[in-house]
Amino acid sequence: MGKEINCKTRRNNAQSAMEYLMTYGWAILIISVVLVVLFSMGITNPFFFAPKAVAGGCLVIKTEVSSSLEGVCNSEIPEYVAQFNGQTSYINIPSSAHISPIKEISVFAWIYINSPESAIIEKEGSYGMKVGVQGASPGQFAGYVWGTNGVCSSFPFSLKINTWYFVGFTFDGNTVYEYVNGKLYCEVSFYGGIDTSTSPLGLGGPDDVDGYVHGSISNLQVYNDSLSNTTVSTLYGEGIGGDPIDTNHLVGWWPLNGNANDYSGNNNDGIASSIIWSGNWWQDYSAP
Repeated sequence: MGKEINCKTRRNNAQSAMEYLMTYGWAILIISVVLVVLFSMGITNPFFFAPKAVAGGCLVIKTEVSSSLEGVCNSEIPEYVAQFNGQTSYINIPSSAHISPIKEISVFAWIYINSPESAIIEKEGSYGMKVGVQGASPGQFAGYVWGTNGVCSSFPFSLKINTWYFVGFTFDGNTVYEYVNGKLYCEVSFYGGIDTSTSPLGLGGPDDVDGYVHGSISNLQVYNDSLSNTTVSTLYGEGIGGDPIDTNHLVGWWPLNGNANDYSGNNNDGIASSIIWSGNWWQDYSAP
């Protein structure tokens, strides 16, 4: 009698368990799918809910005596970055005296490379300004200056693919200083003559003699001054959404946050072709 009751109890328990699963199984499955989707979207990433700057939210206003930032300038991460497909994508910035150096120059940008490429940013001409990687994977960062050939033959830093870097260089009229993530990695003496022509500036191609870029670019800043080590380090510390530091010497600022407009106050807007304005770029980004 006791065994029969126990068997009935087990059957009742099993039946209750099956009914529970039938009743709540779909709900559990749906919740699981939603969690997987949210995880794939990067909900666990701290930048998922982070405030994101909109295009033109911060810009430089130039007057006859000074320049200043106006708008919501909080160095928030951008909503979008410019993504290049490595085949047909490029941005051309038309000819302008504003982006031609007289004596000193500084060029910095955030870059993300999907595959090794040669030039990320390049000015037309045999010795154009170049910022980017060159050679086979892992790439070697290179910084050229207009009209010079200042590249370290043995650069002590290898750029990894699928990683965001803050890269650039300064030129003080005598020496080219190359930086990665706010740190000076190389310096090389200048030789050659500065080309002050107003030839266009190319991002990712097609005027880049070294081919198209497969990757992303954000927050390109050009100054007609040689920024100090401290200033470069500060600019890196602001992160990928960092606002320009020296607005009086700023000659070009392309956040590339949804468009190719110049927000430096000089109106050197770029012309984008086959660019994807990526909104999920932040999943691989780590703040300084």
